[in-house]
Amino acid sequence: MSISAFDHPFLSGLLGDDEVSAYFSVEADIRAMLAFEAALAKAEARHGLVPQAAAQRIVEVCTHFQPDVASLKSATATDGVVVPDLVKQLRKAVGGEAAQHVHFGATSQDVIDTSLMIRLKAVAFLFSNRLFAVAAALEKLDKQYGSNRLMGYTRMQAALPITVSDRLRTWCDPLEKYRDRLTQETFPLQFGGAVGTLEKLGLKSVAVRASLAQELDLTDEPQWQNQRAKIAELAGLFSLISGSLGKIGQDIALLAQAGDEIELAGGGGSSAMPHKQNPVAAEALVSLARFNAVQLSGIHQSLVHEQERSGAAWTLEWLLLPPMVIATAASLRSAHELIGNVKRLGVAS
Repeated sequence: MSISAFDHPFLSGLLGDDEVSAYFSVEADIRAMLAFEAALAKAEARHGLVPQAAAQRIVEVCTHFQPDVASLKSATATDGVVVPDLVKQLRKAVGGEAAQHVHFGATSQDVIDTSLMIRLKAVAFLFSNRLFAVAAALEKLDKQYGSNRLMGYTRMQAALPITVSDRLRTWCDPLEKYRDRLTQETFPLQFGGAVGTLEKLGLKSVAVRASLAQELDLTDEPQWQNQRAKIAELAGLFSLISGSLGKIGQDIALLAQAGDEIELAGGGGSSAMPHKQNPVAAEALVSLARFNAVQLSGIHQSLVHEQERSGAAWTLEWLLLPPMVIATAASLRSAHELIGNVKRLGVAS
């Protein structure tokens, strides 16, 4: 049994997302961290800080290196971060004169934060595609049922009649805005060295950082190791996405409760009442929206990074951000499935 519902043996069927979870696996994290080390060696060699032969050796080893994960786990318990032991193992694998050039001028936070940005950039692309798919599914409903009538409700009371198009517009408009934000989002390289000054690189620091960002296809920005607004902004966007999808779920659950304005396929069964078709996916959307809303307050707590680096605030991000990403992924997956299961919406005029 798992501690988290997102990778639980059976709850993950409702709340998990295998495709996006893969980006938070140990394998994906290690690949991204090794990509940083390889790109760093190449960038520093380009500017004469590392011999070309050493850089080539580092890049070669990083492409196939498989660290001892048990050793990484044990060392992290002592060091608080995985990078010192990872670099130690990598240097041993590189061997010879080239080993001393591994990780030159970088620090643990550079590796970990950049790994996160590499993976979040890929996830944002997936989310953008899923938002498009959800919006397309809503447009299909609009073409089929848009002119049908629904009762409009204010403060949970019947108000005035509206059309299905009126309701669908309120569901779809925010999703298009979130997709625009995701496609315009930047994902910055983190590269500041021990205290954010890249002191070992001297006058070449800015040029090396630019080359490193180019190698990794990330945005070149000054160090942000103790300025976590980017993390908070991304988490906020994830919460907005799941929140708007939760609104769709809540509306569909209420429509299903009344029963005369919607027909759903694929509802959940009851162990006690075989006649029931429970709107499980709709309920899950509400739960996931509320989950992310709660986690977001913790991410805002992690904005308080004391001085040049905070171990406590940084660790809090590790606890909160990955579940928020998976909750958003599950929301997008469930919303698309739920909308596809709408067999009738509204009452024909």
